[in-house]
Amino acid sequence: MNSVINVNKDDLTKMFCTLAEIPSPSLKEDKVIDWILNYCKENNLQCETDNYRNIYIKVAPTDTSKKPILLSAHMDVVGDDSPVVTYIDSKEGVIRAKGRTLGADDKAGITNALYFATKLNKVTDMAHGGLEIVFTRDEENGMTGIKNVDFSKLQSKDVLVLDADYIGQCLSAGASYVGVKLSVVAPKGGHSGNDVGDQTRENATKLIADLVSEMPHGVFKADKETGDVICSCNLGGIQSGDLNVTNVINTHAQATYSIRSSSEEAEQDLINSMKFHVDAFNAEYKDIATAEISFTVKMPKFVNNDGSRIIEAFKVAAKNSDIEPKIGSFHAGAETHIYAQKQNANGENFCPLLLGLATVCNMHSAGEYLDYNSMVSGQKLLQNLFFELNK
Repeated sequence: MNSVINVNKDDLTKMFCTLAEIPSPSLKEDKVIDWILNYCKENNLQCETDNYRNIYIKVAPTDTSKKPILLSAHMDVVGDDSPVVTYIDSKEGVIRAKGRTLGADDKAGITNALYFATKLNKVTDMAHGGLEIVFTRDEENGMTGIKNVDFSKLQSKDVLVLDADYIGQCLSAGASYVGVKLSVVAPKGGHSGNDVGDQTRENATKLIADLVSEMPHGVFKADKETGDVICSCNLGGIQSGDLNVTNVINTHAQATYSIRSSSEEAEQDLINSMKFHVDAFNAEYKDIATAEISFTVKMPKFVNNDGSRIIEAFKVAAKNSDIEPKIGSFHAGAETHIYAQKQNANGENFCPLLLGLATVCNMHSAGEYLDYNSMVSGQKLLQNLFFELNK
């Protein structure tokens, strides 16, 4: 076989819509898991689950001298478990869901992987090293699915995580993620009327608002030439007091942040800046209020230094698919970061890349939509890449 397997646009689109219409919020993926298991049984695909109900699919190699390739995607979506009704806007060439998130992140990745496995499983005239697929749970919420994968089941070294949001992306590095907790305690508290004039009392809610307004936020460092974000900080939320109670001088308040960075130096500079503001606060409000800040590494950055072979193959496959390749890095976290820390059954370090096989816009919002023609192009790109890697 030296060309793309036939891609039926209607079948691919139907599979996506079927998967999208099965609600699967994080840790409530059972219905979509059951559907995939049944689909694999009906289509003679080797399939199993682990104790965490992650799914493993394998297509046997036709040439054991070649290496297998692993595709990975996640089954959970942002949104609740209310009904999902998809519809095709043929004028714009997109698929949407009525009044809610579509879940194309990552049902598009699952669709392309499952469709390809089904087709490859029937091919007899191509020498290849086999295909492995992992579908995980809970990527959006806590990445507990990928953290519970049994990596000893996997023979592949090269991992293609099908979770980028634009067709043609091939991303070999991702930013770190540090969680930040900020708290303010003003222990005296009191009555908002009787005690408001006491200079030794402060309201923790007001204090944390003032402190947050001084803290770094948004882009902390960017590349001077490209403008690409190197290090950033985002306020997650502030919690204090009771919206229904206004006659209390609040004693406790807390805020959360996320720090993302592809530079350890810039990350440390940002952490030092945040600590500086906390120290200044504590000096100003000594004996009245205390601020504390803590930093927890949620995900180290990842860089695939061994991915040049696949990247070059990806460029060729993109050209053969009439797609402009977009090689680079991304300022976010993905399952690539976890794979990069693990080893396969042969004791080899995984070499993950994040691939875009469809264009998804307004992700995680009620206005989310999928360009279904891009998903068809993505299927052709995936097949061409697999062929290129098995030459």
